[in-house]
Amino acid sequence: MRAGNAPADRLIGIALMCGVGAFFTGLDACAKSLALAGIDPLLTIFMRYAVGVGLVSLVLNPVTSPGILRTRRPLLQILRSLLLFGTTVMNVVALRYLQLAETLSIAFAAPLLVALLAGPLLGERSGPRRLAAVAFGFLGVLVIVRPGFSTFQPAILLSLGNMICYAFYVIITRKLAATDSSATTMFYSGLAGLAVMTPLLPWFWTNVGDWLAWALLFAVGLFGTTGHWLLTLAHARAPANVLAPFTYTQLLWSVLAGYLIFGDLPNGWTILGAAIVTASGLYLLAHDARRRTAL
Repeated sequence: MRAGNAPADRLIGIALMCGVGAFFTGLDACAKSLALAGIDPLLTIFMRYAVGVGLVSLVLNPVTSPGILRTRRPLLQILRSLLLFGTTVMNVVALRYLQLAETLSIAFAAPLLVALLAGPLLGERSGPRRLAAVAFGFLGVLVIVRPGFSTFQPAILLSLGNMICYAFYVIITRKLAATDSSATTMFYSGLAGLAVMTPLLPWFWTNVGDWLAWALLFAVGLFGTTGHWLLTLAHARAPANVLAPFTYTQLLWSVLAGYLIFGDLPNGWTILGAAIVTASGLYLLAHDARRRTAL
């Protein structure tokens, strides 16, 4: 029996996907807590990669997985890793100024940008309904951002940059799937960030005396790595089209964590914009599923 065909497997995959949202929310909450405590965001980013690469290397390394370093597209692997690094940097800095739900709502527009760019970059043609859904979704982003209004915050631009980098990251990941194994791609994921941050370590390293701050710094890497691991397990249990809608449960986790930890509640505009972005994403998923069924 193929993975993901049994109903029990699909339920486990869906549960794992909901767990993914919880762990990624934990990562964001820890990063925001560290920023509010005055910890240099660069130290948080370094620990995200140092802990992540260390944990992944325990399982995936040239000894346990011979040939894992072999890639047919080295430049694409480097570019993908740098894009992931860019999303991490912009998201960590943006979290210092914005609510968890705000940054996540904008980030969820990334699949819409992927749908828009899939035509010229991947050869996946988009019909008028798909393009209309993308346009409607970006309207939701504008509702959240509200450019030109007195409430506009410059940190929103970081979240928009995060969303753009992540969209290109997804597109390149799709391209690499045709030539490199998922283990190879995962192994390379954190190396670029660690390679960029390590030489800069003497300029931003501070002696964090607070044990709680150290625990949060370690948790940033642990939550991120565990989240990606659960994501892999979920996709081994259920098809991507079944799991994708449950990605949006992360919004619920973010609202809950934002309220319980920081006392934040998203305003009406953020809720409306998030609803528009989510509706557009779910429509695209349903539209693509119908198209695949028709084929």
